[in-house]
Amino acid sequence: MPLHQGPEKRDERPMSVNPFYGEADPVGGMTEAPPKHRLPDAPLPPSTAYQLVHDELMLDGNSRLNLATFVTTWMEPQAGVLMGECRDKNMIDKDEYPRTAELERRCVAMLADLWNAPDPAAAVGCSTTGSSEACMLAGMALKRRWSKRNPKPGARPNLVMGINVQVCWDKFCNFWEVEPRLIPMEGDRFHLDPQAAAALCDENTIGVVAILGSTFDGSYEPVADLCAALDELQERTGLDIPVHVDGASGGMVAPFLDPDLAWDFRLPRVASINTSGHKYGLVYPGVGWALWRDHDALPEELVFRVNYLGGDMPTFALNFSRPGAQVVAQYYTFLRLGREGYRAVQQTTRDVAERLAERIEALGDFRLLTRGDQLPVFAFTTGHDVTAYDVFDVSRRLRESGWLVPAYTFPPNREDLSVLRVVCRNGFSADLAELFVDDLRRLLPELRRQPHPLTKDKGAATGFHH
Repeated sequence: MPLHQGPEKRDERPMSVNPFYGEADPVGGMTEAPPKHRLPDAPLPPSTAYQLVHDELMLDGNSRLNLATFVTTWMEPQAGVLMGECRDKNMIDKDEYPRTAELERRCVAMLADLWNAPDPAAAVGCSTTGSSEACMLAGMALKRRWSKRNPKPGARPNLVMGINVQVCWDKFCNFWEVEPRLIPMEGDRFHLDPQAAAALCDENTIGVVAILGSTFDGSYEPVADLCAALDELQERTGLDIPVHVDGASGGMVAPFLDPDLAWDFRLPRVASINTSGHKYGLVYPGVGWALWRDHDALPEELVFRVNYLGGDMPTFALNFSRPGAQVVAQYYTFLRLGREGYRAVQQTTRDVAERLAERIEALGDFRLLTRGDQLPVFAFTTGHDVTAYDVFDVSRRLRESGWLVPAYTFPPNREDLSVLRVVCRNGFSADLAELFVDDLRRLLPELRRQPHPLTKDKGAATGFHH
């Protein structure tokens, strides 16, 4: 039998191809691209529509290599299955989905216990789409409590906070017409100063916001010292200023790794706390939590009781329609991990952050601002003797290897300081951290050989100063 067939024996059947890439049909194939800014005239086959969207999303960054985001990028497959089973359930339909509503109630009770509420059964709270919505709700409660105790016509409320707060607090002040009183950074203090906060308070202050885990550098704000300063202010002036703790990240780290740190409802002045379930709560994006110490901290008139779809239901969240999947995933994670499991996950994440910070410092070109020993987050900048490149150059070059590391300038009064920030999350393993250090080490010789910024052309200099 011959090893090679002649042309007369060749199989003339057409080659089988993926119709999306090779079919000449203008609907099923790619001879004519569908419109991007108007609805197509005719439907596409589901496989074609899927492939179009799938291929475009391949150009997104890899979420697991995104060291900018605090948001969870990995969960166990079982959590994904549960979320898929619940994605069609609307959280507001509590009468139709009573078990989903019960899981939300249990999560609130678990958080109240975790955060040392005086009576967890008396604490009130709700799920939200994230910490931004939770902060809006907490701010609304602070403003309403202030208006009830200070009914002077024409008085303008104010909210005291560090300039390092997340942008949602600026939005709150804008949307609800509250004057923001911001404490600037000074020297090596990159967050709120308790005495400075107390000095900004007056009879129109609705509250003070403390951040348990600053997004700028991962450091905890001194909540206990802040409460002590406000206690002393009350003794001198009679002003009773409540505190809200924005624990978007630290609220799910400190209870497990820093149990002796007083920041939560153990401090009588703390009226409310929020956290992001989709950050160190270890759930995929779309869930946050807002809790109040007791019913007195949440004015009853802000709670709407809606007779909807067969039941009388109290609701306080801003969003009326919201999927129940993330709440179910939060309950799954609480049940799955428990206190010991959360402690193990968060400790591993902190260990990775601290070790990675040490490795970066050992490269010799960088100076650490924080070391990942509070939030598993650290910020670093170039050393004083590094002149050939800056943090923006490093960020751009790391992106070439797939790493997304933000570079940014600090706010007043430290606009002179530009940093890189690394967020370590569950799923960012020691192996991935090692690969990151290897990539950073490899690009340093080229960065060091760059022309001095003063000798770069105009366009390059603009890029250098970002």
